[in-house]
Amino acid sequence: MSKNNRAKVVRAPEDFGYVRVSTASQNTDRQLIALEPYGIPEGNIFIEKKSGKDFNRPRYKAMLRKLRAGDLLYIKSIDRLGRNYDEIIEQWYYLTRNKGIDIFVLDFPLLDTRRKEHDLTGTLITDLILSVLSYVAQMERDNTLQRQAEGIAAAKAKGVVFGRKPVELPEDFDEIFRRWQDREITNVEAAKLCKFSVRTLYTLTEEMRRT
Repeated sequence: MSKNNRAKVVRAPEDFGYVRVSTASQNTDRQLIALEPYGIPEGNIFIEKKSGKDFNRPRYKAMLRKLRAGDLLYIKSIDRLGRNYDEIIEQWYYLTRNKGIDIFVLDFPLLDTRRKEHDLTGTLITDLILSVLSYVAQMERDNTLQRQAEGIAAAKAKGVVFGRKPVELPEDFDEIFRRWQDREITNVEAAKLCKFSVRTLYTLTEEMRRT
């Protein structure tokens, strides 16, 4: 049989799950338990331990390479996909329209693209729900960053003192602290950049939370 006459093998749609926590120390059990009733093959569950500030994530990219049109992706909540409003919207439409997959958000069943309501009203409602949830996800992240910034500013203004010696914060402490919180640098690296100990770094964080 010639190559031209060979029957094209059609791959059956598959189910996938995406689980994400922001740091290596956080537990994925709650999300994995939520996925259990759907019988997703173990090899199709992609677990990420990385901040959701963007989509530059190894396991997410690996999943994208495996997804094909007709597949179904399960996520526990919209903020597991990401926390940047514009990027969540862009990625959602890339997955559903460009790659042709379906998405089901477990915590919000209305966000289920298998609901074939192709009329204008159904599409509008889905888009509105997605926009609101994505907006809320980003606002939560922005509020957290704002509280951190205010705590740092207050600590700098009053002069943070631990024990007998005052701790001088470097000029770029805001950026160092952000990178540390987002797990871009380790505890040791953050402390070294600040020129004090890891213990002082943690003590400073607790002080700012009380500010």
